[in-house]
This record gives sequence, C-alpha cells and structure tokens, in this order.
Amino acid sequence: MDYEFLRVEQEGPAAVVTLNRPEKRNALSLEMMLELIYVLQTLGAEAKVRAIIIAAEGKVFCSGHDLAQMVGRTQGEYQKLFETCSDLMLKLEATPQPVIAEVHGLATAAGCQLVAACDLAIASEDAKFATPGVRIGLFCSTPMVPLTRAVGRKRAMHMLLTGDAIDARTACEWGLINRAVTAGELKNATREVAAKIAESSAYVIAVGKRAFYDQIEADERSAYAHVKSVMTSNALACDAQEGISAFLAKRAPIWTGK
Repeated sequence: MDYEFLRVEQEGPAAVVTLNRPEKRNALSLEMMLELIYVLQTLGAEAKVRAIIIAAEGKVFCSGHDLAQMVGRTQGEYQKLFETCSDLMLKLEATPQPVIAEVHGLATAAGCQLVAACDLAIASEDAKFATPGVRIGLFCSTPMVPLTRAVGRKRAMHMLLTGDAIDARTACEWGLINRAVTAGELKNATREVAAKIAESSAYVIAVGKRAFYDQIEADERSAYAHVKSVMTSNALACDAQEGISAFLAKRAPIWTGK
C-alpha cells in the first residue's frame, strides 16, 4: 500500500522502510510514527521478510520529533505524542525480524532514539548523533531510555546534559552503532547484514531476539532461569533438529520456519 510519510520496498530478504519527509528533515510527526508502527506490525507477519532496514531520504536521517507539533498543545496531546513514540520504540523490539538502522547525516533527539532502539545500526562516516533537547528546554527523556542501554550511564549523561553531537567513529566505539562505513558502502553494508541474517532459520532468529530482550535487564540468576527454558523449547523445534542433523551430516540445512 501507499504511505504518506514512508516508502516501503522489498529487496531480496529485506524490507526497506525509508523515512520520506526530507523537506522536514524526516521529523517524527505523530502521523509518521503511527505509520511506522503499522508498517512494523504488517512486516512482522510476513514470512518473506527476514530483516527490516530503516533508511531515510534526503540529507538527514531523522531530526527527532516534529517541533511544529510541540507548541501550544494540551496535556492530553503531549501524552498521546510521547505514548506513540514509546509504542514505536517498543514495536521495534517486539518485531520478530531484526531491525537495522541505515544512518546518514544527522540523527538527533528522537532520531537518535530510533537508532538506539533498533537491533543493529550501521552509519556512514559523516553521520552525527545527538540528544540536544536540553538546549531548547525539553530534556530528551524518552531518547534517554534506549540511549543509556546502548552506551552506558556516563556517556549517555554527557550527551543528554550537553547536547553535544558525537561522530560515527565515536558512536561505534561507544556501542550506539555496529559499524561506520563510507557513504558509498552504506547501502551494501546493511544489505549484507540482512542477507547474513536470512541464512538462518526465521523461527530461531525470532526466538533469539525475544529472549535477548527478555533477559538483558534481568539479574544473572533470573536470566539463566529464563533462557534455559527458551533453549529447551528451541531444541525441540523442527528447525533446531534440522540444523543439528544437517551439521552432523555436513549438508546445508533446509529451514521450515518452525
């Protein structure tokens, strides 16, 4: 279907979702976030989609919330805006397929949050990341949630308190992104990761992604209690039995997605 603020295309095993408000620096309006949630819900149910890439049209990846929607609103309207933003970030986590951010230019405020909330992120060397809300009187509290979990307390606090931007190399060192590549390599780099993911069982990838987020904030004992149950169920799955048998027989596995 056609979207007002997005472009969605299938490229091999990956669905590429392109933020398409370049004239607004791909700012996350309420309507755009609702479209993103719908798209993720739809793609999550499609077996042919093995990974989802979030890219952007224009010179900026995403400048954050649409500030035109941030002036003179009611408490209820602000509540809806930030609830929708939170729902979007949680939907990225809940989507069965890995979601890869393909970042160029600026990713600021909720745009930086979007990068941090994706499962993987690859950026061009010219990309910059910032949470500059403090400079306009609106602390980046929602971006703080995935940012802190990605880069740690002290680094996140520096970004949040100063609003200073970090470059792609620093973002990679800090764990906000996985790789920094040249602008010419960016598109191929995300497709290569998507293709690598598609080599494994879709069922196993989905189980592993869910288990990762379920255990990541738990204490060690609770995490082990959870994942040993996950691995038991996983071991009984058809694709696990097929994968192990194929390895022992020195042949390529034939996945069924079960």
